[in-house]
Amino acid sequence: MKQKINLLIGFAAVVFVALSAMQYYLVKTAYDYKVAEFRNEIKATIASTTNDFGDIDSALVGEKDALYRELAQDYRQGKRADAVKQALLQSRYRDEITRKLESRFARQMPDLTVDFAVVLDKFVLYDNRSATDTIFAEKPKIANTLYGNLQSLDDAFLVRNYVGTISDTAAGHKILTEDTLYISVHNWEMIVFKRMMLILVFAIVSILVLVTLFVVAIRALIKQKKIADVKTDFINNITHEFKTPLTTLSVSTKILQRDGIRENEAVYNDVVDTIGRQHTRLHHLIDQVMTGALGFEAIALTKEKVSAREFLETIVADFSLAHPNVPIQTVFHADAQITIDKFHVTTALNNVLENSVKYGCRNISVTTSPAPEGLNIAIRDDGIGISKANQPLLFDKFFRARQGNLHNAKGLGLGLYYVEQIVKAHRGTIGVASDLGKGATFTINIPG
Repeated sequence: MKQKINLLIGFAAVVFVALSAMQYYLVKTAYDYKVAEFRNEIKATIASTTNDFGDIDSALVGEKDALYRELAQDYRQGKRADAVKQALLQSRYRDEITRKLESRFARQMPDLTVDFAVVLDKFVLYDNRSATDTIFAEKPKIANTLYGNLQSLDDAFLVRNYVGTISDTAAGHKILTEDTLYISVHNWEMIVFKRMMLILVFAIVSILVLVTLFVVAIRALIKQKKIADVKTDFINNITHEFKTPLTTLSVSTKILQRDGIRENEAVYNDVVDTIGRQHTRLHHLIDQVMTGALGFEAIALTKEKVSAREFLETIVADFSLAHPNVPIQTVFHADAQITIDKFHVTTALNNVLENSVKYGCRNISVTTSPAPEGLNIAIRDDGIGISKANQPLLFDKFFRARQGNLHNAKGLGLGLYYVEQIVKAHRGTIGVASDLGKGATFTINIPG
């Protein structure tokens, strides 16, 4: 059974991981789609910007073209390529075009805060009579920014390339330039997350529901196993408990059937007494099982007001007669009056005392003390004690601590459950304090 449960838990865990991975993949795919959709919207919004920015300011465009021709001529006359590159990147119209582009993007996207950079990729001279002369060609990087306020390309995306040609009739060649526009939108992740909020909520709720169902299923499975173990243990215990008196009754019946047994009055009386005792024991066992089937709400009480001292002294005296080897010390601090069902409370207290003897105690003390509501009865023993792990289960139906399951400590696991039900039926409380190997103290509060 345990192996099957472990296999089911392992299988469920694998399925849970697989479903979680699938959910992650779906969310990641949706996120990538939303990012691409958002970027396409940005590209479409600024698509009206021309390749050479001619619609921004024609005067600037003319000045820019004149600068490009001048730099090309300087290069043809021997100026170094790196000097030409620096002159391109530090042109005098850089700041003005940056301001005009910022104004353009602010009008086009008023709800967004945008940083941008137009990065120079190529600056090439060519004609039909000689080989192409590449002055400058590099992969896009932020250091090659012509205009813009972007500080890094790491969080930016490419919007479009601008390719332009400038004819220089006097020099007999053409100039090819290639620029790339990069855009970075402030808080774009939050914008994308807001757009896929429903998907995220659905995914999170689905995972939480899946985890909840997984935990509930595993807990139910473990609980069912515990119930099955308790049932098996109960059946084994009750079978053992009933077999002993039944075997004794069977043997006693056979003895009574022997010839001449009635003439031997002493033997006959012993056998009859034995049958009577075993009948009483069977009746007690059946009563335990029947009472164990009832909750405290269903227990009918016949209450009467009694003296706590006299009531407890009677219980201690009767118990001492049955267990003369286990001394009981009593300290009664108050002679209170309590209203109880004498039969049920007597049985409950005897169950606690019997439990102490079963689990190896050599001394017992019974003390009383006044409580704000009623009376506290403390029963302390020096037995084997109860582990911290078992204490929350101590009053459960059919529970029996395995480390305390001595060979002579058999039972149905209903004794302390019955005690708790009787105490609750009297609207009282019961608690236990114990350390393994150091005995236990049961404290019962009975309202006045």
